Amino acid sequence: MELSFSFPFSSVLLLLPVLLLLSLRLVIIQSSRKETKQRPPGPKGWPVIGNMLDLGAKPHQTLFNLRARYGPDLLWLKLGSMNTMVVQSAKAAEQLLKNQDASFCDRKCPHALTSHNYKNGTIAFGRYGSYWRVLRRICTMEFLVNKRVNDMAPVRRKCVDAMIQFMEEDSAAARARGESGAVNLTRYVFVMGFNVVGNFVFSKDLLDPNCREGKEFFVAVDKIIELMGKPNVADFLPFLKWLDPQGVKRNMTKHMAKALEIAGRFLKERVEERRLGKRRDIKDFMEVLLEYESDGKVGAPDKISIDKNISIILLEMFMAGSETTSSTIEWAMTELFRSPESMRKAKQELDQVVGPNRKVEESDIHNLPYLQAVVKESMRLHPAVPLLIPRNAIEDTNFMGYVIPKDTQIFVNVWGIARDPESWDEPLCFKPERFIGSNIEYKGQNFEFLPFGSGRRICMGIPLAQRVVHFALASLLHTFEWDLDSDQANLNRGERVGISLRKLIPLQAIPKKRN
Repeated sequence: MELSFSFPFSSVLLLLPVLLLLSLRLVIIQSSRKETKQRPPGPKGWPVIGNMLDLGAKPHQTLFNLRARYGPDLLWLKLGSMNTMVVQSAKAAEQLLKNQDASFCDRKCPHALTSHNYKNGTIAFGRYGSYWRVLRRICTMEFLVNKRVNDMAPVRRKCVDAMIQFMEEDSAAARARGESGAVNLTRYVFVMGFNVVGNFVFSKDLLDPNCREGKEFFVAVDKIIELMGKPNVADFLPFLKWLDPQGVKRNMTKHMAKALEIAGRFLKERVEERRLGKRRDIKDFMEVLLEYESDGKVGAPDKISIDKNISIILLEMFMAGSETTSSTIEWAMTELFRSPESMRKAKQELDQVVGPNRKVEESDIHNLPYLQAVVKESMRLHPAVPLLIPRNAIEDTNFMGYVIPKDTQIFVNVWGIARDPESWDEPLCFKPERFIGSNIEYKGQNFEFLPFGSGRRICMGIPLAQRVVHFALASLLHTFEWDLDSDQANLNRGERVGISLRKLIPLQAIPKKRN
């Protein structure tokens, strides 16, 4: 997941009367202080708002471009009242995420996510401590492990097959209406990812015609995802939190209430099943959490609350899983359209390994090195979370010769690091071949390539994400011949920054079933 850190100029203008009144006082205070502690280099900011207006609409790009002026490793910003350090190189990322990870593993929860005490149950935005470690351990050691992920392979098969069928039917219906037959690939992939997570968490196809609650849940989660990606000046100017000038928290409170209510209903159904002695052959995530709650494995004061925190954890799985997975597949397909030779190689490999007479299976993926290279190269150029979720300094820390104060926010610009010519040959080119025979992986040990992060806060969902992305992409390529609609703008690399790094123009393409 990601929050956008660009601030619309109009939003700040509305706050100018308040800001101007405070700026004189702040200037006087700052001028009376003598800065004695060295900070990394960075641009000077305005009083009160600091560098908020400097970031532009695409902060990851703006920050990367500042390397030429302020150096390749670190950048210092003042975003409102918040000290901010930006990590811009593989060397600095390794120092932060490997050598000094313990000092920078905390989080600040965005103001909007304080709604319904979400901050008390979140793993992604949770403060580092004993309770967070318990939740993390449950996910990584009890559920998101290879055995459980492998057990859910039939579910992923079902969801991918449904995606293929819906694409084929809707494209045929469009052609019958005299249209080109193009489909919004992004939407179908997102629905597939949502249903994969739904089965993983609840053992339900939430976007099934027979599941009315699932559709309501989908709408509520979609609104939450949209609000999480909306810039909120209250995060950087705390004195505005009570005012909520953009209404972000008010709207978040409304939609989160709906999502948590529906998750609570699913939870109550499962509790009743357990009371009646019903058990499932394959444990889903809700079952694992309920076992911990009922058995008291966590223990006071870190016991999971069945009324509150389980629903929050379940909701977070959807926000973390479906959006980022679908954006990765969309970018991979876009880059393959832009590179016909890469498309040809990927399809040729599938024909050789899978053949024309059967479907792709997950077991085929390890025999598809070029497809794996396509996924890696797509994630290099288009990491789903370009600045990662910001970290927070636990204490005053000496970092690479600078004194970084406690509560400093840390951005890791993985988008920029993946374009560093010191680490990559022809970094702006899409070249899957660079990963053939390479030992570079995305599991947090190669600091020039960190689409999932690294250290204590590395993404927990790597085992599931890598299966879904590879399997869905291989199925799309092997099942269909693809044509572009007449609008070539589909292939534009323009970005839309929100909770994840989406294409500015969603990918529309025409699927034609292979004979």
